[in-house]
Amino acid sequence: MVESHPSPWVYLASQSPRRRDLLAQWGVRCELLLPDADEDAEALEAVRPNEAPARYVQRVTRHKLDAAVARLERRGWPEGPVLCADTTVALGREILGKPASKADARRMLQALAGRRHRVLTAVAVAHRGQVWQALSRSEVEFGDWSRADIRRYVDSGEPMGKAGAYAIQGLAGLFVKRLGGSYTGIMGLPAYETAQVLRAAGLRLL
Repeated sequence: MVESHPSPWVYLASQSPRRRDLLAQWGVRCELLLPDADEDAEALEAVRPNEAPARYVQRVTRHKLDAAVARLERRGWPEGPVLCADTTVALGREILGKPASKADARRMLQALAGRRHRVLTAVAVAHRGQVWQALSRSEVEFGDWSRADIRRYVDSGEPMGKAGAYAIQGLAGLFVKRLGGSYTGIMGLPAYETAQVLRAAGLRLL
């Protein structure tokens, strides 16, 4: 007889549907723990002068985690593990965040076309006063994009709200020449690193 265990669950402090879908694929239930209307979540993503991409994404993730833990306590919800993640695209030391406009998205994609760049995703879990963190590092190389390709892709709406102005699991995947590292990390939640921090927090996976 196979012994059954309750499904692991977390509070997910992210609006990303991709992260929710990935957790569901891994058998992890989640309760959304999103910012209140008066919280300035975007301010947490501001880049500091001369900040290295890896340091930036880890700092932002930790700030988001701290804000989510405070939110959970403020709301008086039951205690549980809180999961946060943040993804950034780096071209050298330049951090490419979410595009502010279509023109900004076109600028980013023109810079990435035909070149190799890094995708860094930090993940962190807080539970019972402890914090566990991990960082996924991947590389993506795009083939050539024509200006018409970029214009059509940006007009599709897919780049908006995405670090580096693209979603690898969407139409942008048609232009990926090669990649190394974590595909799920490039999507926004690295499977291996997420499993590490969740297990460290006491969740039973599989």
